[in-house]
Amino acid sequence: MHVTHLSLADFRSYARAEVPLGPGVSVFTGANGQGKTNLVEAVGYLATLGSHRVSSDAPLVRTGAERAIIRASVTQGERSQLVELELNPGRANRARINRSSQVRPRDVLGIVRTVLFAPEDLALVKGDPGERRRFLDELVTARSPRMAGVRSDYERVLRQRNTLLKSAAMARRHGGRSMDLSTLDVWDQHLARAGAELLAQRLDLVATLQPLAVKAYDQLAPGGGPVALEYRGAATGVRPREELYELLTAALAEARKQEIERGVTLVGPHRDDLQLKLGELPAKGYASHGESWSYALALRLASYELLRTEGNEPVLVLDDVFAELDTRRRERLAELVAPGEQVLVTAAVDGDVPGVLAGVRYDVADGEVARR
Repeated sequence: MHVTHLSLADFRSYARAEVPLGPGVSVFTGANGQGKTNLVEAVGYLATLGSHRVSSDAPLVRTGAERAIIRASVTQGERSQLVELELNPGRANRARINRSSQVRPRDVLGIVRTVLFAPEDLALVKGDPGERRRFLDELVTARSPRMAGVRSDYERVLRQRNTLLKSAAMARRHGGRSMDLSTLDVWDQHLARAGAELLAQRLDLVATLQPLAVKAYDQLAPGGGPVALEYRGAATGVRPREELYELLTAALAEARKQEIERGVTLVGPHRDDLQLKLGELPAKGYASHGESWSYALALRLASYELLRTEGNEPVLVLDDVFAELDTRRRERLAELVAPGEQVLVTAAVDGDVPGVLAGVRYDVADGEVARR
C-alpha cells in the first residue's frame, strides 16, 4: 500500500499543506525546525492514532487553532480509500472514511500501516520497559486492528481497579473503616480477560518476530549477534488464552494483599517487559552505542518484514535517522529499505541520504513543501 496524497490543516506548523505522493522513495529535506518531521508524523498518526514524538494531541494542533485535520488518499492494489482524522484536544477526535458519515477513530486503523525509523528508536534498547511495551502493542494492533479495542478495554479496567485499590490503601493508612472490596473480584476477572487477550497476542508476536530480528541484525551487523527476544511477565511462550486467563487470575489473587497496601495493580501486561539480549547478556546496559542502534534498526526491519509477509506492505518512514548512523550502517540500512513499495525519508541535507535512495525530492522551508 502507499499514500498518494497527504493533506494537512492546522497540523503542527502547517496552516495548510497539500503533498502529492507516489510509490517509491520520497525525500523531504530542509533545515531543522522547518516541518519535515511534521509531514511523516501525520502519516504515522493515521497508522497508530498517536505520535512518535509526543504523548498527547495538544502539541499537534497549530498554535491559535482549535483543531487539526489529517487527510490522506491511500491505494492498495486496485482499491483506493480516503481517510480523515480531526484532532480535538480535550474533546473526542473524529474520523471519516471515504467522506462517509463519522466513524470511530479506531475504525481507520489498518487502512494506513507504517514502520517508522527515528532517533527515538534508541529508547527501544536503552529506555524503560514502557518503550518496549508500546513497540509490541503498536505492532500487535498493526497486525490486528481489533486489538485497539482490547487495549482500550484493558486500560479502562486498569484505571478503575487502581482507583479502588488507591481508595483502599488510603483508608488503611488513615486508620479508617476497611472498605468493601467485593467488587475487586469482578475487576480481577475483567482485567484477566482483557489481559489474557493482549498477552496472547504479544507472546505470538515475540515468537514470530524472533527469527526475523535475528536475520535483520545479521544483515546490519554481520557476525555481531546472536540476538534474542525474551518476554518477561506472568507467562512466556505461546499459550492458549484460557490458560493465560487462569495464570493472570491466580497472579492477581497472590498479589492482592500487596496491591491493597500499595494502592496499585502490580500484575498484568502493563508491568511486563521485552528483554533484548545480545549474546548471553541483556542489550540494555551492555551493548555499545553502535550495537544498540543495530538492535533498534533490526527490530524495525523485522517489523516491516512481518507486516509485508502478512499481506499489506507498510509505508516505510525514515525520520532523520541517517544523521544518527555511521557510514556503514547508513549504507546498509538504505540498501535494505530501498525496495519498499513506499519509502518516506526526512533529512537536514541531501548528503545524509545514501544514493541508493534516489527518488522524488521535496524542499521544506517556511511551512511550504515544494517538489524539485
